[in-house]
Amino acid sequence: MTGFTSPEWEDTRQFLDQGQTFARMKSTPYYRDAVYAQFSRTEYERRFSALRDRMERDGLDVVICPGGPSHWSFGGGMLWLSGHWEWHCSCVYVVFPRVGEPTLIYGMGGTHIEAVRREVAVAISDVRSSRNGQFGVVMAERIRELGQEAGRIGLLELDPRHKDYMPVNQYQSLCEELPEADVVFTEGLMHELLVVKSDEELDCVRHAGTLCTNAMQAIADAARPGATEQDLRAAAGSAILAGGGDIDFLIIGSTPMDDPAMVFGNPRPSLRELSTGDMIIMELAAGYRGYSAQIGQPICLGAPPDPVQRFWDEIAKPGYERVTACIEPGRKVSDMSDAAGFFRQMACQSRPIVTHGIDFVSDGPHAFIEGAKTHSFDEVLKPGMVLMPEPNPITADGMMGMFVGHTFIVTDDGRECVDDWPLELTVV
Repeated sequence: MTGFTSPEWEDTRQFLDQGQTFARMKSTPYYRDAVYAQFSRTEYERRFSALRDRMERDGLDVVICPGGPSHWSFGGGMLWLSGHWEWHCSCVYVVFPRVGEPTLIYGMGGTHIEAVRREVAVAISDVRSSRNGQFGVVMAERIRELGQEAGRIGLLELDPRHKDYMPVNQYQSLCEELPEADVVFTEGLMHELLVVKSDEELDCVRHAGTLCTNAMQAIADAARPGATEQDLRAAAGSAILAGGGDIDFLIIGSTPMDDPAMVFGNPRPSLRELSTGDMIIMELAAGYRGYSAQIGQPICLGAPPDPVQRFWDEIAKPGYERVTACIEPGRKVSDMSDAAGFFRQMACQSRPIVTHGIDFVSDGPHAFIEGAKTHSFDEVLKPGMVLMPEPNPITADGMMGMFVGHTFIVTDDGRECVDDWPLELTVV
């Protein structure tokens, strides 16, 4: 690049075949013209302020925020603070001080880390390599720079659903490097900060909803005799990626409508070939810049038999509408559990889950057939919350089910569905 210079670049440019020089490159001209969709600096300052307020409340000097490709985190606190979505490692980390600038510790060096620096430039200017997996050592170095080597250090979950934290080797390194620090395990901190979303975040959810519509249309277009469930998965995934999104999951199964043996889509779409008379059952989740929306509704290959059509008309659709009618500000999550009692009243049954919230991906609050599972801050619906009502009615004999789910934003005066897929039994 004519005219570009920096001390780091001059020390690097002629020694790219030397491992340590390549790994530690910084301030290069690489990826200078890369373009990434970005949140505003004002949005990141809102997030930083919200987290620091929570740290003040909990008496934390520094928090370590992991994030990785796990479905239950989909980037987690790391993504929320940096804008980086990780696919290399089980997780990477943001070291976030109550006073001072945050640091992203990324797994790789070299050209990989230079691209990440461009990606997160709006949010974080200090991006450091793990130096081949020495995350705990690099975290400790940054914490000592901040003067918090004897401070109270909070660890956020890597996977809040299963209560997983950083790998044990990294935890041991951190504790060995900071023997005077008080390292504590926090729980649910990020969910409280994410349960009500900003306008910029909600715009990402809406875009993810459009990707869900596109994925459903792609499945409908690809559904023909001889196509496999894997073919449908490929079509849906391609539609999501073509729209600038990420695939969270694609659960797709098929079963004969005149002899059904499926109540929920297949989490591992198979090589089963479709035939006329099949019903396709799916649950899809598309992500955009970390924020996801989900969708699912039966697609029939050919006209449905009368029992299938009646189950939709009399059970699945009206039951779903009873649940979604409860999505309004001021309503309790438990109202959706009560509404789903309709299925047993109609001599049918369902999967246990009725509705779940969405932070980046599936999270609280939860409405189950047996009752709601909530926190004090999410038991009553508020504008800006995102919900996935997904009742899955099942016939009394347990042989056929119909997953029905669309993603909704709670608005000031009701609800907004983020996809355009019609609420009808689709026939192709």
